[in-house]
Amino acid sequence: MQQVILDDKLVAITFRYVPALQGVLLAHDSLEFLSSSATIKGDCPFANCTIKFNSTVWSPRVGMKLVGKVNLCSPDHVSLLVHRTFNVSIPRHHIPTDNWEFEYGPAENDPEFSGEAVGGIEVDGVTSETVESSGRWVHKLTGEKLGGEKGNLEFTVIGLTIANQMLSLLGSIQHDPFSPEHVPDHSTITLHSTKQSTTPAVDRREDLDWEEEAGSEEEVDTFEALKRLNNEAEEVEQVQRSKQREEDEERKERKRKRKAEKATAGAEDIGDGRPEKKKKKKKDSSS
Repeated sequence: MQQVILDDKLVAITFRYVPALQGVLLAHDSLEFLSSSATIKGDCPFANCTIKFNSTVWSPRVGMKLVGKVNLCSPDHVSLLVHRTFNVSIPRHHIPTDNWEFEYGPAENDPEFSGEAVGGIEVDGVTSETVESSGRWVHKLTGEKLGGEKGNLEFTVIGLTIANQMLSLLGSIQHDPFSPEHVPDHSTITLHSTKQSTTPAVDRREDLDWEEEAGSEEEVDTFEALKRLNNEAEEVEQVQRSKQREEDEERKERKRKRKAEKATAGAEDIGDGRPEKKKKKKKDSSS
């Protein structure tokens, strides 16, 4: 028996997460009004009243062990369905990769499978081929599929996610799911030194090695790392500009020397009387 103030119809929130109930409302009955009058709040066109009812609520807790059916496998995570309704995601760092490995499925344009009709055994509305089309997790020694032939997999609830009044779970199949070893580190950023490098800034950004994984609860300050990266990029640009200026000055100096050499050569020709010979030749040709 739970007492709660609701402003909308109970039917509209069935199979939705209700914060007052701390779970997903599955069913309700024995609804009773606790007063014969209702309250109108502000300009709301609906009357608000206090009621009581019996409810069936699905309220999982962190640390609980549940069983779900595998419906999707990928190298990054395993997706499950609990009671054919609620989504569960098990990320890669919560899968014991020492014993399990991901095995890719056939490609869509693979000629070995494209011309064959594929049929599978339907279990809870999902065929085995549908589950394994993108690949599957198998045991390294025995080759057994994760979840067995029926796809039932037991996991530990390590987190709850509520979005748009829908509840989804984060699970783990590690032996010790709450160990710090299974928490991904978002702060691992490798920056290569560029003080003596002349690589352009665009290439420097491509040299960053970001290691990102979902599920970390730690707040990581990446702005400082990006600031250092921008400073290093500016240093590289300054080196490029200074080098360009030096090359321009060298070209100007060579051009000035060539002009001076030409001027000196022209003055020597005039002193030797060479222009007079040219004029004389031109006069003789005219005559």
